[in-house]
Amino acid sequence: MRPASQAARPAPPPISGHQYTLDGVRAVAALGVLIYHVAATAGSITNPAGARWLFNGGQVGVPIFFILSGLLLYRPWAAAVLDGRAAPRVGTYLRKRVFRIMPAYWAVIVCFMLTAGRDHIGDPVTWASLLTLTQTYLPDVWWESALGPAHLGQLWSLVVEVAWYATLPFTAAILGWYARRKRTHDVGVRAKRLLIGIAVYASLSFPFTAVMFFPERHTQMGLWLPRFFVWFAIGMALAVVTVWARLDERRPVATLCRAVSDSWAACWVAAAMLYVVAATPATGPVTLQTPDGFWTSTLHLIVDGLCAAALIAPVALAPAGHPALGAVLANPVMRFLGRISYGLFLWQLLIIVGWYEGTDRVFRGDVATDLPLMAAASIAAGTLSYYLVERPVQRLTRRRDRSRRAPAPAPSS
Repeated sequence: MRPASQAARPAPPPISGHQYTLDGVRAVAALGVLIYHVAATAGSITNPAGARWLFNGGQVGVPIFFILSGLLLYRPWAAAVLDGRAAPRVGTYLRKRVFRIMPAYWAVIVCFMLTAGRDHIGDPVTWASLLTLTQTYLPDVWWESALGPAHLGQLWSLVVEVAWYATLPFTAAILGWYARRKRTHDVGVRAKRLLIGIAVYASLSFPFTAVMFFPERHTQMGLWLPRFFVWFAIGMALAVVTVWARLDERRPVATLCRAVSDSWAACWVAAAMLYVVAATPATGPVTLQTPDGFWTSTLHLIVDGLCAAALIAPVALAPAGHPALGAVLANPVMRFLGRISYGLFLWQLLIIVGWYEGTDRVFRGDVATDLPLMAAASIAAGTLSYYLVERPVQRLTRRRDRSRRAPAPAPSS
């Protein structure tokens, strides 16, 4: 029988395996972005009547996605530094990212070019930039804004994600080098050094943001990866804390994680309050036609990042099987929406803009009647994307990985 002191130790958060509660968080992000896009295209956000401006806060879905990427993708590298295990193979990591992201994305691009983009179907620059996720680096092409074609405007964030995926092995190597410079077997010392390095990485977002405006305005830079280091860094820091909590036998970090997860309601109230602030013009204009400024752009990074962190932190730091969080985020509906969230994100604006243009109601819509229809259509498209493209590709890559790991048959005697 274990001593009472050992039995009372809090369980640390999981650092491997599938976490269904994070699927629920991913669903929240995708739905938040969907609501924002419907409201923006309907013209509700700029409508002064009532509290329609609150829809503007749906943009917080972007930092939620970025934080989740930082948490889940950096965690194996954090475990390698803190636990001494082998770091992920860069080639394998990049191959998995390509097969996870690109097939469904290419399906959207082909569909767009055959429909809304058919006037440019013979333009090789359009094809090349869209297929390689480089459209936001080409400001002089035919599309309406720096975000890219209106029907694909949300994909600017995927351009940023892919840039972060590509640079993560290099970033992780630098952080690991810094953490290991201190010769010690104390996992806490190495974890603290990782967190210091991540804090420096996050801080680079702010001088980069300043360069966007001084000595002159460079709005295109607002869509580049360095501006969003701080959001990815929040997830990376959570990854370090979760691994640290599991490896440190003294369990003080596990106790802190459990305290945060048990305070999930307070964290989510704080997230709701920050959401309201994020929806106001204090964190940037409510229309893309109005140029942003340095201070509002900076507040956008801070407020939206804190809002997303307050939502995700209690979920990421919770032990497996947390009853309250599981009931809210890991129920069958949220798990399903999380499973198809990538397709839901990819297809939503092609559907939304196409619907409003087809009905000649751009900026003259009604969220109350249009949102259920747009949500149903986007969820249906995301479901088809998952079962017809994403899932078959995932099965194929897993089968290929298993065949590579399988031992060669022994030679017959």
